[in-house]
Order: sequence, then C-alpha cells, then structure tokens
Amino acid sequence: MKKLLVVIAACMLSAATFAQGSVTFNTRNNAVGINAPVTLQLDPTDGPGGLTGDKSATAELFLVSLKGAAKNLVLTTSQTGFRTGSKAADMYVNGPVVEVPGSSPGDSAIFQFRAWQTSSGNYDASITAGFGGTSDPFTVTLGGAPGTPADLVGVKGFVYKQVPEPSTIALGLLGAAALLIRRRK
Repeated sequence: MKKLLVVIAACMLSAATFAQGSVTFNTRNNAVGINAPVTLQLDPTDGPGGLTGDKSATAELFLVSLKGAAKNLVLTTSQTGFRTGSKAADMYVNGPVVEVPGSSPGDSAIFQFRAWQTSSGNYDASITAGFGGTSDPFTVTLGGAPGTPADLVGVKGFVYKQVPEPSTIALGLLGAAALLIRRRK
C-alpha cells in the first residue's frame, strides 16, 4: 500500500512539474462576464448599422509578456475562425484551450486578441492593407492543471475598418492632379 501511495504521489508531482499555464480562447462567456465582439466597418461613413461580423476573418491570441518579460509570441498555432450561425454570434471567437509555453498555472500574462481578413494573407499583410485590428492589451492569471484553463476576462472587443490600399489613394491623387493641370490649361 505504501508503494502505491509513493507511485501516485510521484505521478502527481511529475504532472504538476510539466503543467503549463493555459487560457481558453473564447471572446464570449456570459458566466464570467466576457463580451468582446469584433466587427468590421465596411464603409467609414457607416454608422452602427454598417458594423457586421466578418465571417471571412481570422483571429489569433498574441502573448505580449509573461511574468513581466516581453514575449511577442503568437500562441494559436493555427489561427481560429469566428463562430458561425446567427449574425449576432459571428462576431465572437469560440476557440481552443491554448497552452502558454514557459508558464505555470497562476502566472500573470498580458495578451492581445488580433483579427484580420483571411483573404489578405497573414496578420502583418492584412494590417498593412488596412483589413485588421487588435484589442487593447489585457492581463490574465493563467489557469491549468490541476484546475481549469483561465478565461480571457478583461478582453475588450474592437472595430476594424476597411480602408483603401495606399496604391488606390495614390491613383486617386494622381487623377485629381491631372484634372487640376488640365483645368489650368
């Protein structure tokens, strides 16, 4: 019986040693007060009626810092899409449990929630093209074994606008300059 207790204690100790902190990548959970919609404003002149969930968008969880040290690390190995179904639901992410490398349950981490239009490529290309956005940084105390993953309490939703590419703006300015030159002659 003593040997069995020693083996069980050793297994629990080794499991706790390898446990990493984790969070659930979910931007809506009424039970804990999370309501962080991401919306796309198709036309900058649109009011609230122009805001829609973007079914063609991709989301990722970005680790800004862990235990006070800068990390700048994308945590979702495959980016997560938004919920589908009703128009009200498609503004939220219901993603996986994400393990935070180099962390332990109870550690403090700062995250950002990033979203972009999938057709624009990756996050950096999409931001350059004007089709993405980022939440404000928020702090989470990590969960994990033997408890449960932490929720993203503190995450705030955001609106990103679809803006014209710089080349479109340049072409428009060139056309306006041509009209001004022609008018002077």
